[in-house]
Formats: sequence, structure tokens, C-alpha cells
Amino acid sequence: QVQLVESGGGLVQAGGSLRLSCVASGSISSIDAMGWYRQAPGKQRDLVARMTNGGDTNYADSVKGRFTISRDNAKNTVYLQMNSLKPEDTAVYYCNAEGWGTRGYALDAWGQGTLVTVSS
Repeated sequence: QVQLVESGGGLVQAGGSLRLSCVASGSISSIDAMGWYRQAPGKQRDLVARMTNGGDTNYADSVKGRFTISRDNAKNTVYLQMNSLKPEDTAVYYCNAEGWGTRGYALDAWGQGTLVTVSS
């Protein structure tokens, strides 16, 4: 089994900053990419940012220039630095890991989610 544990969510005023963290553990052979997705009430879950082992990144257009994803590959950890937060960034943020489990199966694991609320 694989577990992803997120932390760092909370309530912040518009214009403020938060840093999310996510650690993956368990039966992991390798992780190819880690990322963050978010889901606002009544909406689908969408990509926020994703980073491969090679350092390639992609961001949602709505967060470019404000959010920065980073990873510590040795620790199977991914971070999301969120600056200049807006009320529309309010959502549950989910961590995702793609790779391979120790028994050779494809890995596509999700965290339990952490709530980010931005007040106006």
C-alpha cells in the first residue's frame, strides 16, 4: 500500500501565502511524477501543478506566476508554494503520485486532501 499525507492547508486572507507539503510512503518502487490537484465545491478536480523526476513542470494557467511546485525526490516529497492567493483558489487540494509499486504495478496514488480557504 501507498500513503500520501498532505499538510499545510488552512485559512488565509486574499493576497496571503500558504505552503502545502505531501509525503509519499509505503510500497513504492519509484515515483515518476508528483503533483497537486484541487477541487472546489460543485466542480471537478483539476490539475494545479505537476513536476516530473526530471524537473519538468506544468501549471494551470490560473496559477502561473503565483504558485511554485518543488520536490525532494530523495524524500518522496512534493511542495506547493502558493503566493498572492485569491478567493477563487479556495478548494480542497489533493496530492498525487505516479510511478511504480514494489510488486510491479502502476502507481497512481492520492492523498486525503487538505482544505485551503482564501477569504476576501
